[in-house]
Amino acid sequence: MTHDHVISAKSLSRADIETVLDRAAEIDRTPPDRDRHADDLLALCFFEPSTRTHMSFETAIKRLGGDALDMGPVESSSATKGESLADTVRVVEGYADALVLRHPSEGAAQMASEFVDIPLINAGDGAGQHPTQTLLDLYTMREAAGDLADLTVGIMGDLKYGRTVHSLAYALTKFDARQHFVSPESLSLPRSVRYDLHESGARLKEHTDLDAVIEELDVLYVTRIQRERFPDENEYRQVAGEYRIDAATLDDAREECVVMHPLPRVDEIAPDVDATQHAHYFEQAHNAVPVRMALLDLLLSEDDR
Repeated sequence: MTHDHVISAKSLSRADIETVLDRAAEIDRTPPDRDRHADDLLALCFFEPSTRTHMSFETAIKRLGGDALDMGPVESSSATKGESLADTVRVVEGYADALVLRHPSEGAAQMASEFVDIPLINAGDGAGQHPTQTLLDLYTMREAAGDLADLTVGIMGDLKYGRTVHSLAYALTKFDARQHFVSPESLSLPRSVRYDLHESGARLKEHTDLDAVIEELDVLYVTRIQRERFPDENEYRQVAGEYRIDAATLDDAREECVVMHPLPRVDEIAPDVDATQHAHYFEQAHNAVPVRMALLDLLLSEDDR
């Protein structure tokens, strides 16, 4: 790894990504010694709700032999007293060896990283980026579908507000994967993201109908319509419930097509998909532990940093 902080997928090179994925595969095969990072403490500062990201980071540091310091609910933190994010992370820096931050404001992680010298990992900043989700997504794709450079990936759902989508698209572009984006026009990729992808040489096409591309896909990445990201409740109601798949939807999919979802799902993947050979979203969630273990191991090991 060539970074002290992990803020966005855009800042990670293909070599950086492959280093993390290769280390994750090693950890999956042969778990490291439990005392490898026995003296390391990981601060968890979550200003938004989280289940999988929070728990998997805590599991990851503990399986490396370290421990986690949890800031706890925002309501019981000094943020309710008006403390700035910059002051919060400067204080936390004195307690821990690395910091994981989730915040509702886009750009918060980048700003916070300018005030600390310990590694800071962005665990989601509003509708911005979620780079560690991207790493575990890529790991799942590589393990389940093969070489990332040979894949055709369909990404369906909320492409406008979905931070996992933006991070994943940037990362897949580094591997020259073919990308198909499927969404209603009102939730298509933001203009800035589309411009960046084109400037990076992305091979992408946009669609409003999954049927147009389902037969071509090696991976179908489904995302939920994120109510909490919509500034306008009426806009949410107009698209809620659209772009739902069930087992019948996959009748025309390739037999080896991998269906993924960053979770939580609401109703965009019907339960009958769970029993098909396509479903990999729970495996995807489990892969968060070896991938985040790999990232923490690399960031906390001075020789690798």
